[in-house]
Amino acid sequence: MLGLGCAVELGQLGQQLRRPVGLLLALLGQFVAMPLVAFLLAVIFALDEVAAVAVLLCGCCPGGNLSNLMSVLVDGDMNLSIIMTASSTLLALFLMPLCLWIYSRHWINTAVVQLLPLGAVSLTLGSTLLPIGLGVLIRYRHPRAADLLVKISLWSLLVTLVVLFILTGTMLGPDLLAQIPASVYAIAVLMPLAGYALGYGLATVFKMPPHCRRTVSLETGCQNVQLCTAILKLTFSPELIGSMYMFPLLYALFQSAEAGLFVLAYKMYGRDSYKQDTLGEEEDTDISYKKLKEEEVADTSYGTVTTEEHNSIQMEPTQTAL
Repeated sequence: MLGLGCAVELGQLGQQLRRPVGLLLALLGQFVAMPLVAFLLAVIFALDEVAAVAVLLCGCCPGGNLSNLMSVLVDGDMNLSIIMTASSTLLALFLMPLCLWIYSRHWINTAVVQLLPLGAVSLTLGSTLLPIGLGVLIRYRHPRAADLLVKISLWSLLVTLVVLFILTGTMLGPDLLAQIPASVYAIAVLMPLAGYALGYGLATVFKMPPHCRRTVSLETGCQNVQLCTAILKLTFSPELIGSMYMFPLLYALFQSAEAGLFVLAYKMYGRDSYKQDTLGEEEDTDISYKKLKEEEVADTSYGTVTTEEHNSIQMEPTQTAL
């Protein structure tokens, strides 16, 4: 969260407030599309109330920092990526409890939903505002230090995820993973994939350029699993949540793997077209510049030379408009 705040510039925030495309996409992607996908998957796979709450919590979370790093790897729009992540994190303070309240009605008669601590969820989300605000202040006062903190936060995110997977697998072992139903594994695979597809479709509806579509796709599918894990840890007892505490880790594993495949496919097949588009824009600029120079030369000339025969040259006067 500190790194996310360091990546936000006040000028960008002002521009987004005047033309809030990133804010609107974050709202639609994170708090309309993803909660609905989580709810539908929980109903289709007939999950029990504990598994359903874990899936809903993950689906209602804001965007995660992993999308910022992945956007860099696919030549995306970093300003859009950062604004969407920051906007969804701030909007989650109010919209995440609202989405949880709406979509948990299906399991309203169960103990886990009746004990769902929406106030604690808001408090946990509110605690993230302090490091974000501190990061914005560091960006304003010390831009170079902010750039360093952004790089440290993004790469440490990958390292900590890998360490977390290793420690979880070695300390908890296969016994706990075996207690998780196969339907939960299927949801952990399908949910980020659906998010990536819906995000790309949403950006296409808004007629955004290809690099912005890739950015919105990653922003929609990548959830803040660290926040989801913290909420499960702080608001539910281990006896109540049980093995479903592992669902955010499973989601993180599959969203990272699928995003990695996304990046690999782009590196193999999409980067050449991106370079051609960039070169095409540069060539168009060069042609326009050359044409402009030719017109300037034509306007400032006082005569043109024409040849009618092999040994005769004729000067024709021309008039220039001043």
